[in-house]
Amino acid sequence: MRPFALAAALLSLGSLGALAPAHAADAPEAPKRGLFLTVTGAQNTWIRGVLLRCEPGATGPHPQAAKACEAIARAKGDFDALPDDPHACTKEYEPVSVRVTGSYKGRPVGWRKTYPNACALDADTGHVFRF
Repeated sequence: MRPFALAAALLSLGSLGALAPAHAADAPEAPKRGLFLTVTGAQNTWIRGVLLRCEPGATGPHPQAAKACEAIARAKGDFDALPDDPHACTKEYEPVSVRVTGSYKGRPVGWRKTYPNACALDADTGHVFRF
């Protein structure tokens, strides 16, 4: 199973609670729309992900949800146009890849990019991937 698919499967299992029997009346509510953000280390050695919902307000387990949603709104949902947070980074090559899937303002989103290191990612995307 691809790392992203594994992370998505684990996240969905975690949102269902313990392995209790589900009956039609007890069935968990369908997940609300939002953005699933992931960061993956070089050669898929590690992965972390978080769900971010920006509508009607910033919610979800993202530790900086309000700032991340504000940045996405400023970029009008275009992850290539996220406001950056320029700061000095070393030139080490320890690539990280980021991916966004889900929906924003009713539009489907699918975006990914690889950065030379975590500092370059942080400088280019600001609060969005700070989790």
